[in-house]
This record gives sequence, structure tokens and C-alpha cells, in this order.
Amino acid sequence: MPKYKISPSTINLLQDCPRCFWKQIVKKIKRPSGAFPSLPSGVDLLLKKHFDKFRDSGKLPPELRLHKVDAKLFKDHTLLTLWRNNRKGIEYEQDGILLRGAVDEMLQKGKKLIVLDYKTRGFPLKEDTAAHYHDQLNIYNFLLRKNGFETEDYSYLLFFI
Repeated sequence: MPKYKISPSTINLLQDCPRCFWKQIVKKIKRPSGAFPSLPSGVDLLLKKHFDKFRDSGKLPPELRLHKVDAKLFKDHTLLTLWRNNRKGIEYEQDGILLRGAVDEMLQKGKKLIVLDYKTRGFPLKEDTAAHYHDQLNIYNFLLRKNGFETEDYSYLLFFI
């Protein structure tokens, strides 16, 4: 059993507040959370169903066709369901530290996987918005590679406003 469990959100906590990170990871004292809006999580579930519908038909959703994405939706729905699970996700453990992340979507180009993460927003993007998700996407790629999968050196962010 791992001594510490780390995810992209806990790494964000480290960057935001090292003391809060230490308290959460070492002392098991979680930072108080604000009200979590249910609308984005509901939209997230709808988007997963939307993408799954296209996966079943073997086509790309219009959002990806519009941007001329040169890949296919990942076909292994059973594995993707596991990777989407916030309590399991994609995991890698070393030296008592478990790193875990849950993806939204996966694309495949030849033998390589491409992470696709979607974000819902109630306001327009700022110039640096995408940069805030760079570490999260890199962690997902790291986890995939540590689990024996080849990945492209890029990922996609798809924003729904």
C-alpha cells in the first residue's frame, strides 16, 4: 500500500500552497473546499456520453472534425472507463508514492495515444488559460508511458464555454 497518493490536483495544491499540500499529504488534513458547482460536473458527464456515442459509431465528434484532428477515438471503452474513474484512473507507484490521474478522453494515432481533456467554463478564456493545464496533461502522458503505452508528445484541450 502506498504511503502517499498524489494526483494532478494535489500537485496544483503544492504549487498554490506548499503548506496546505504538506498538511493534506503528510498529516491527512484537507484544505477546506469551496462550493463545487454541479453544472460543470454534469456537463462533463454529458460530454463523456457524447464522445462515447461517436466512439461506438467509429466517427470523430464534430468538435474534433472542425479542428481537423488527425486521430481516432480510443476504441477500448473498458480501459477508458477505468482511466476515467476518479478513484482508480491511470496509476503508477514508486517508492511508496502513488501517482494517479483520471482522463476525460483518449485519442489514438497509429499505435500512439493522445490525451484529450475537456474543460467547461462559464466565461471566455484568458490568454494564459491553457498554460494552467500543462502539468495535468504532462502527468497523464507520464502515467500512460509508465504503464507501457506510447504517447504523442502533445495533448489536446477542448474548451466548452
